[in-house]
Amino acid sequence: MGTSPLGRTLVIANPAANRGEGAEGAAFVQRFLDSYRGATTSHKVILTKAAGDAQNLAREARDFDSVIALGGDGVIHEVVNGLMDRDENDRPQLGIVPMGSGNDYARTLGMAINDPSRALAQLVRGHVTPLEVGRVNGVHFMETLSFGMDAAIALDTVRRRQEETTSQHGEGLFITSGIRIFSEGSNGWPCRARFDKRPEVTLPTVIFAVQVGPTYGGGFAICPDADPSDGLLDVCYNVKIPSRPWLLSLLGLARFGRHTGSSCVNLLKFTHATMDFETQPPCQVDGEELCGTHFEVDVIPKALRVIVP
Repeated sequence: MGTSPLGRTLVIANPAANRGEGAEGAAFVQRFLDSYRGATTSHKVILTKAAGDAQNLAREARDFDSVIALGGDGVIHEVVNGLMDRDENDRPQLGIVPMGSGNDYARTLGMAINDPSRALAQLVRGHVTPLEVGRVNGVHFMETLSFGMDAAIALDTVRRRQEETTSQHGEGLFITSGIRIFSEGSNGWPCRARFDKRPEVTLPTVIFAVQVGPTYGGGFAICPDADPSDGLLDVCYNVKIPSRPWLLSLLGLARFGRHTGSSCVNLLKFTHATMDFETQPPCQVDGEELCGTHFEVDVIPKALRVIVP
């Protein structure tokens, strides 16, 4: 085994992640780091108690080389925003122990999902690489920003998990929310969008997903070529409004990235975009609701040093 890259390590853990399995995962991490002294120079494990805790803890994490987020995409999103609140020269590196339902950022990084033992082994044996994050209206995102029906689906899955109205998770949860919302249909949310120096386009937005990594919704390859190290954001958006049956078929095709050949959608890469909607659309950033009608979206290349397998 090579030298662990972790150094002085703070673990920020959401004990409620994955229907309470986060607490068990955090306890395992504590035991592991206590037992294997070569994994870190020093370490501390802190459990979050409320929304916003992880962001505050990451922002104030002084004298640490690494901050590890244990939980789902929500706690990782908070940790990323907390780290990005700090000066670039005083920003610890990021590691994740994925213990969530969607786990799309974990898929992007190639981390073991809902398996803290394997994930820790990956971190201890891992290497550090600089990766981009996205930013929309001052909020950072490590995986997904979306508008329209796909955002409504993502927000519905979060609501169902929080209200414990379902035992589903990941892909299955996304599919059942998607079938219901896509079946209802939509006339779209008209939007004027400009990507870098390309001409402005007017879109009947039903599907509009901006990606750092390839997947969202628990593994749907909405932007299959998205690469978090290329300094570019990827976007998939509809250019016309499909019929309801075609919307449902697009949902199925997107599971494996096969929707990209449809004449209903367009994909491209960009560094800066502006979007102006006539009315407020459903919008989510890494699963968190974002309100507004005007959006400024940027990529921040090599923003975070991330520990990957």
